[in-house]
Amino acid sequence: MKRILASVLVSLVALGGVVGGAVADPVRGGRANVVIQPEPPSLMLGLFQNTPTQMVAGNIYEGLLRYDTKLNAMPSLARSWTVSEDGLTYTFSLQEGVKWHDGKPFTAADVVFSADVFLRERHPRFRAVLAHVEAITAPDDNTVVFKLKSAFGPFLNAFEVGSMPIVPKHIYEGTDFNANPANNRPIGTGPFKFAEWVKGSYIKLVRNDEYWDKGKPYLDEVYWHVIPDAASRAVAFETGKVDILPGGAIENFDVPRVSALDNTCITEAGWEFFGPQSWVWLNNRRGPTASKEFRQALMYAIDRDFIRDALWNGIGKVSTGPFAQSTKYYDGSIAPYSYDPKKARELVAASGYKGEVLNFVPMPYGETWQRVAEVIRQNLADVGVNVELVATDVAGWNKRLSDWDFDLATTYLYQYGDPALGVSRTYVSDNIAKGSPWNNVEGYANPEVDALFGKGAGTIDQGQRSAAYTEVQKKLVEDVPVAWLLDMSFPTITRCNVKDLVTTGIGLNDGFKNAYIEK
Repeated sequence: MKRILASVLVSLVALGGVVGGAVADPVRGGRANVVIQPEPPSLMLGLFQNTPTQMVAGNIYEGLLRYDTKLNAMPSLARSWTVSEDGLTYTFSLQEGVKWHDGKPFTAADVVFSADVFLRERHPRFRAVLAHVEAITAPDDNTVVFKLKSAFGPFLNAFEVGSMPIVPKHIYEGTDFNANPANNRPIGTGPFKFAEWVKGSYIKLVRNDEYWDKGKPYLDEVYWHVIPDAASRAVAFETGKVDILPGGAIENFDVPRVSALDNTCITEAGWEFFGPQSWVWLNNRRGPTASKEFRQALMYAIDRDFIRDALWNGIGKVSTGPFAQSTKYYDGSIAPYSYDPKKARELVAASGYKGEVLNFVPMPYGETWQRVAEVIRQNLADVGVNVELVATDVAGWNKRLSDWDFDLATTYLYQYGDPALGVSRTYVSDNIAKGSPWNNVEGYANPEVDALFGKGAGTIDQGQRSAAYTEVQKKLVEDVPVAWLLDMSFPTITRCNVKDLVTTGIGLNDGFKNAYIEK
């Protein structure tokens, strides 16, 4: 017996996080002027997964599914799907009448080629998901079947456009993927077609008049402006040259001023799928940070409310533990660490700390991150811990973390909506490996935590997954492998007459399908 997980389109009225919620029927026509920064290296989403590439090309290509701001799966190129009772067989029924932008028909063969050939070779994140897949088949032109080797709980979360973009088999089969001419003029099935790219100036997308989702998109064009200077990007919004500032488009300290302008709306929605969380890496292998009591002391010592309010302008949430609050199975009942310098001093003393100087490597991503490091250094000095900041560039920061040459270091990582996709990689012991700043860099190892993460990933039973992940959160909050800072947010700023732009958990990356400009 199979469980039907979805069979009809989800009404936009039911979705959360809509920018400037619609008050009337959508209006047809107009151009959205958007900042894109930095300029993407390419728009071929199967080859490049940089944030700017995903933001533009996510409106050219499509995945099998979309996800609302609660991370519930919604139809996209797949109109419905079923999962077998044992969690091993996923069957997708595809939309009918879909055409590629060159007019060729889209079929199940494109999905099989994309997943089993193109992305298996070229997409590291989706390749990791494919490690759980035994076979991908197309019984007919409108059906695709994924057969898994064993149950993998988050499998249904792996089909958004950035994780699994569907590429045209008739264009790429038998070619050098990297050198294919279509990389310069991407061909997708999405609501917008590539029209023009003037490097250093703009990228222009135009309405796909033969889009399968009848009546959409509403906009005629999406015009992405390349403006390298942050101050100039803010001025472009103020003067009306652009209507939309994606998250991170202007300096953090400029957000309050710009968002206070007339006819300006701001939302933190649209990052739920990514769930970016920042923390301080704590080297669990050596020195004072090898002590659990000392690591707990640091959690009490750092004034994270101040960091959020003074340095991030109140944007984001103070982290309560290893799961971002938008990530599935987050347990808000687990008591977080408060700012308590007195408790921190007691734990520092109990840990046996002798006054050693700790090397702190700040993330070299701009002025705000430097200020965060300075605040943390002062917080730790206030409880008797000596810290020295180590200045690096991006390459040096990568190398120090990859070589485990640090005592403390700041970072942030995406959680991709599910703990098996974006959380466990930081804490499971089989992911301790030199050479990467994105794995278990701190060197934490706990067999119980390993087993719980394995249990949570190895079933589709929601109750069992939830129970396993609640226990793993409790153990990690006790052990403090890293010092969690903020569940980050990157606000989208728009003219208030730009409607229904953020309607999914990946925001602008697939948002222009529903967007319109109210006259």
